[in-house]
Amino acid sequence: MNPETIAELIQKSFRVTLGAAASAVDAVQNPQQSSEKFSDIGTDFERLADELEVKGALTEKEARDFVNGIMSQMPEPFRSASSPFNNGDSPSRTTVDTTATPAINPSVQAELETLTEELTAVRAEIEQLSQPD
Repeated sequence: MNPETIAELIQKSFRVTLGAAASAVDAVQNPQQSSEKFSDIGTDFERLADELEVKGALTEKEARDFVNGIMSQMPEPFRSASSPFNNGDSPSRTTVDTTATPAINPSVQAELETLTEELTAVRAEIEQLSQPD
């Protein structure tokens, strides 16, 4: 089998599947129109496959246009150099130095230390009371 034929077969299968999914969505949205359309086709599976392929190709083009539109609206720092949507400019590299800051408020830290000391004292008192005299 010719590799081009295999690639074309895979592409056609993808488009037929995509067209079937789009037709299923259309059937949910407008059942009357879909029922009429599929009753006209009947059991002619080749015609059905051709129509689904065309619908799949249109859906694929709409999806590509949508993604390209979204990608063109993305700010520059989010585009990578390897992205096919990049306009060819390589992103600039910058270094950011950060310093760690304490995550706990000092007053909360002091209260925690006080409570820890109180807990230690309570434990010692419990041990002292539990020892037989």
